[in-house]
Amino acid sequence: MIYTLTLNPSIDYYVTLPRFEPGQVNRVEEAKQVAGGKGINVAIVLKNYDVEAKALGFIGGSTGEFIKRELSERGVLTDFTPIGGETRINVKIRADRESELNAAGPAVKEAELRDLMERFEQMAGDDIVVLAGSIPSSLPHDLYRRIAEVLKRKGVKFALDTTKEAMLEVLPLHPFFIKPNHHELGEMFDVDITSKEMAIPYAKKLVEQGAENVVISFAGEGALLVNRHGAYSASSPKGQLVNSVGAGDSLVAGFVASIALGRRPEEAFRYAVATGSASAYTFGLCTKEDIMRLVDDVHVTELIQS
Repeated sequence: MIYTLTLNPSIDYYVTLPRFEPGQVNRVEEAKQVAGGKGINVAIVLKNYDVEAKALGFIGGSTGEFIKRELSERGVLTDFTPIGGETRINVKIRADRESELNAAGPAVKEAELRDLMERFEQMAGDDIVVLAGSIPSSLPHDLYRRIAEVLKRKGVKFALDTTKEAMLEVLPLHPFFIKPNHHELGEMFDVDITSKEMAIPYAKKLVEQGAENVVISFAGEGALLVNRHGAYSASSPKGQLVNSVGAGDSLVAGFVASIALGRRPEEAFRYAVATGSASAYTFGLCTKEDIMRLVDDVHVTELIQS
């Protein structure tokens, strides 16, 4: 089973209008609410790959019930930890420019955290866990490291897509996949990274520190994969950007799904870039058909051999 963890899920309330005027009354042309959160996005795209996924995390109140219902309708299994607080609502404005209003989310009690941690104790060596998103301020700052320690003891593979601090802290526990973007990679080493060639030595340092596969995303310029075998570049397939929300999560899902389906890391990388692009070129998260239309247009080039 592939599990995804979303510590701070949300209902994402999308509003569409031609132009957003701050300080004025704005007339919305279309409104839609969907289950949101990085791990939830990953779980949905995994299911779209026909790969079984189960979503974990904290949810509460009527908003939490909405998330459970929507995921069930999409065929995603859930094992959420109930909390006393109400799951947050984020507002995503789609106009001449994208804007977001993200709520902080509810506080989590110690007993609720223990309840979540027990789920990782029940996992087995053939499971995969995706830890996605930042750690809310109400939770321990080293929570991902604590979870990774349990998973390593159980022999469970895990992937990581989070803040630079949490990512660096977990590297010694050998995640099989991490995905910083090029800005985040630069922040890790206090440099300004503007090209894939510049990124290679720093991505290799992350491999040396414990990561098995490091994918650095460059938005419309594609992505870079670095592992112990070498470095590989992939360009994004052509298309028109419609919605950037969820594209990075889709890339993660594409890589993890491909590994679960038995593809080699370099081939999983190709599918990952196609998956991220497919979500960027559509409103909402991509379908399997969206991915398959683009995957042949993604070309992977080996840059160096270690």
